[in-house]
Amino acid sequence: MSTFRKVITGTAIAGLLISTGALPAQAAPKNQARAVAQADWLEKNLDNPKVRIIEVSTEAGLYERGHIKNSIKFNWHTDLVDTVNRDIISAKNFSKLVQKAGISDDTTVVLYGDKNNWFAAWGAWIFNTYGIQDVRLVDGGRVKWEKDGRPFTTVVPTPKEGNFVATKADKSIRATLIRDVLPAVRKKGSADLVDIRSADEYNGKIFAPAGFQELAVRAGHIPGAVNVPWGANVNADGTFKTVAELKKLYADKGIDGKKPIITYCRIGERSSLTWFVLSEILGYEVKNYDGSWTEYGNGVGNPINNPAGTIWGAA
Repeated sequence: MSTFRKVITGTAIAGLLISTGALPAQAAPKNQARAVAQADWLEKNLDNPKVRIIEVSTEAGLYERGHIKNSIKFNWHTDLVDTVNRDIISAKNFSKLVQKAGISDDTTVVLYGDKNNWFAAWGAWIFNTYGIQDVRLVDGGRVKWEKDGRPFTTVVPTPKEGNFVATKADKSIRATLIRDVLPAVRKKGSADLVDIRSADEYNGKIFAPAGFQELAVRAGHIPGAVNVPWGANVNADGTFKTVAELKKLYADKGIDGKKPIITYCRIGERSSLTWFVLSEILGYEVKNYDGSWTEYGNGVGNPINNPAGTIWGAA
């Protein structure tokens, strides 16, 4: 982690997964590691002017049918990326986006979404990349909130404009092909690579999950990567597993935080949840590789492992 981001360790990490009635500014001062927000805490802080709630879901129209009170909708594929270049949103455009959402320097940002916070975690990674100091994911996301019978509204808030200005993108949490991934492949043991896709994707049996358009012309995985599917991080209700369970999940695969970690998937979205778990909950040094398999697998000359031997276009 970069030096401005403190890691919660020992007994302090227990605070990640508990509710608190304290004001966010008191509960999470600047430079403190990010936390998981419990639904009980969020309900008490829905009208807190220091809290801004962001929904990042995948299903079209979901927010419009009902959302958590005072939450703002962000589209991951238009709001949080550069729609021309394959890149994350620029610092300038990010500043405009979050200011319009009422986010200031002292704001606690709470994100949630559908599908176990899949794209909400992508949002959390982007927010961390640009230096927002207190970013949290709602434990269990939208599905758990609804199953618990907590209220939704169709009222769209119009917050007062905030003053947050993005920092320079934090390279300590973002991996790139040339700077980070290929050196990790060439120098085995320099970093741990975690492929969070399904076993069939990892083994090269399929190129991408059914129904997804982002493809690589080769199947398989980055040499040296271990496979820990992203869904293994959460319980059946979408809540995060305990710290002890998460540590064991990764330790069983040889990932213990003693070396830098690089997470990847297909386009970097699923791997952001694993990044959040390893970085923000467990406190490990982690970079998310948003180029992921669609960049790596399509790269001329990049070595791969393809246990299934699947070949693009073969009968």
